[in-house]
Amino acid sequence: MAIYTHVSVGTNDLAKARGFYDSVLAKLGLKRVADLGDNGSIWGEDKPSFFVLKPANGQPATVGNGVTVSFEAPNRAAVDAFHAEALAQGGVCEGKPGPRGWAPNAYAAYARDLDGNKLAAYCFKPE
Repeated sequence: MAIYTHVSVGTNDLAKARGFYDSVLAKLGLKRVADLGDNGSIWGEDKPSFFVLKPANGQPATVGNGVTVSFEAPNRAAVDAFHAEALAQGGVCEGKPGPRGWAPNAYAAYARDLDGNKLAAYCFKPE
């Protein structure tokens, strides 16, 4: 059972964010499932799960210090592809792909999107 209905991050440039996430999330098998006009877009596998929105209060989007949005990857190759694509699309490396010792078989990579939101992809399957 999932414990979240969805996760949202803010953007200051929706057009660039759409291009970034269309490309990066495709590496994890996710696709854009809806657009909310000039307010944002939604990605998921078969239902809305990840939202990228302009802030509702009209103020600039900012990042949360200590906040990371982590996506489940189907395998380690997808983690690698996610990270490589994030960097190719202008994202910033926050942790190269590799094992993470805090959990058995944890393999992850971290990057920041074009607005500075911290992202991760994790796979917990053995090689």
